[in-house]
Amino acid sequence: MKAWKKILTRTSYAEASIIQGVLEENEVPVQLLNKQDSSYPMFGYIEIYVPEHLVETAKKLLEKSMLN
Repeated sequence: MKAWKKILTRTSYAEASIIQGVLEENEVPVQLLNKQDSSYPMFGYIEIYVPEHLVETAKKLLEKSMLN
């Protein structure tokens, strides 16, 4: 069983989905955990998880993609 580690928290589902796409394009598995209120999505957040052994790779990919 893989150990998953939270790398980011976002309030926008759209932003979390973009981050998920960037990581998956680079073959990093991603899981989103949506903790937003179903009636009021402005309350709550989305947690982004990757396998523990890929945390540093994921962070570097995101830093690189946000600089471009």
